[in-house]
Amino acid sequence: MLRREAFRLPRHPASVGFARYRVRQHLASWGHASNDEMTERVVLLASELAANVVRHGPILEREFEMAVTARADGSCFIAVSDESPAQPVLHDVPTGEDEKGRGLHLVDQLAQNWGVRPRGRHGKTVWALVRHPRPHTVAGLQKPRR
Repeated sequence: MLRREAFRLPRHPASVGFARYRVRQHLASWGHASNDEMTERVVLLASELAANVVRHGPILEREFEMAVTARADGSCFIAVSDESPAQPVLHDVPTGEDEKGRGLHLVDQLAQNWGVRPRGRHGKTVWALVRHPRPHTVAGLQKPRR
């Protein structure tokens, strides 16, 4: 079973905080504790991916889309789509003096996997997958250990 929620946000700095709020709200409604490690990771990823669109997205683009999917195994998939065909690039690790360049490194550290899916003439989707530290069954119960 999947539980997916998608929403559009204006390409504005205030949308980054609102993206965090909406993702946290959706995860809570799906039974994820508001302060557990997985929720914090997914919320931080949502923040970083939204910030990248706001900072680097096309100037004429008014909105972007964010989608968060809770999967039956307890993992979570988050995706942000924008109209820019430009692919994000993971640069060298920034130093303490650098003011920018940490976003994708944070995504790389927090997500079990992440990538970019082109959308043809309609830009791209940057996605990240976070696995739950304790696998769940469809009923939400932990699988017995052997």
